[in-house]
Amino acid sequence: MRDTQILSTLQEPPGSSSQTSALVFDACNIGVVLRAVLFVELVIAIAVMFEAPNVWDWLTRLSVVTAGALPATLAWLLVLCGCKRFLMRWQPVLQNFLAIVLGAVCGVYGCGVLTLAGMLDYSPWWASAFCGALLSAVLVAALIMRAKGRTPADTAAQLTELQSRIRPHFLFNTLNSAIALVRAEPATAERLLEDLSELFRHALMAAGDSVTLAEEIDLAQRYLAIEQVRFGDRLRMQWTLDPRVAHARLPPLLLQPLVENAVRHGVEPSEAGADVHVSTQLRGSVVVIKVRNTVPAGQGTGGHGLALRNVRDRLLLLHDVQGQFSSKLKDGVYQVRMEVPL
Repeated sequence: MRDTQILSTLQEPPGSSSQTSALVFDACNIGVVLRAVLFVELVIAIAVMFEAPNVWDWLTRLSVVTAGALPATLAWLLVLCGCKRFLMRWQPVLQNFLAIVLGAVCGVYGCGVLTLAGMLDYSPWWASAFCGALLSAVLVAALIMRAKGRTPADTAAQLTELQSRIRPHFLFNTLNSAIALVRAEPATAERLLEDLSELFRHALMAAGDSVTLAEEIDLAQRYLAIEQVRFGDRLRMQWTLDPRVAHARLPPLLLQPLVENAVRHGVEPSEAGADVHVSTQLRGSVVVIKVRNTVPAGQGTGGHGLALRNVRDRLLLLHDVQGQFSSKLKDGVYQVRMEVPL
C-alpha cells in the first residue's frame, strides 16, 4: 500500500515515558529470556577460557559454572517478571537499581548452588555478587534500549507523518456521503459521522504500547461501516470472532490498516466488489488473526508493502519472537495472518 493510510499511530509524548514499565514487561518476554540466557552463557564461556588449558577442560569448567549461573539467571528473570506490578510504582532509576541489586543477590544464589553441590573448592561470594550485578546492569541497559526502540525520537516528526497519512479522498467521500444522507436517512448520517469522529479520535490520541484485540476490532468495524455506506453491496463483509481472545494485546491501530488495504486493493478497483473476511481464533495459548480479501484478476500484490512492513515491525516490537506475521496471495485471495500470545 502506498503512503496514503488514513490513520497513523502516535506513540507516547515526552513526559509520559513508557520506559518505567518496559524493563519489567520485557523480562516476561520469551525472546528476552532466551537472549538473556544466551548472553550470560556467552560471557561465562569466554571467561572460563582463561583458566582452561584445553578444550575438554574448558567444557568441564563451563558445565560446572553453568550449573550455578543458569538457575541464577532464570531466578533474576522470574523475580523481575513476577514483581512487575510492584516495580512499576517506582521511578526508573530506582527500578534499575533494584534490578542490579537483584542481580547481585542471584549471583550469590548461583554460588550457593555450586557450594551446596560440592563443585567448588572455595566459595567466591563477593566475586559472584559483583559478577551478577555487572551482568544484570548490562541486561538492564539492553532492555532499556529495546524499549526506546518502540518510540520515535522526535514527536514533531510523528505529527508530520500523521498529517501526511490522512487520506483526503477518504475524508471527502465520507463527508459527501453524510451530506447526501442528512435528509433521506438522518440516523445513518449521524452514525457515519460518529464513526468518523471515533476513527480520528483514535488517530490523534497519544496511544500506549498496546491495546486489546476487542478495541482493535471495534475500530476496524467503525472504519468498515463508513466504507459500507460508500460501496454498498460491493463490500461483502464477514466476521468470525472468537470471544475468548478479546483481551489479547496488539499495538494500537494495527488491524485498521489491514482492513483498509483489503478495501483499497480488493473492493475499490473491482466493479463486482470483493469479499472481506476477518477472523480470530484461539489455538492453545496463541491467538491467530486473519484478514482475507478477494482481489481482481491480474492485480497481484502491488501496493501492500509499506503498510504490511509497518504492521509487522510494530508487532515484533511488542511481542518479539512470540509475534508472527505472514502474507500471501493464493487463488485470487490475499491473506494476512498474525499470531500473538494470549
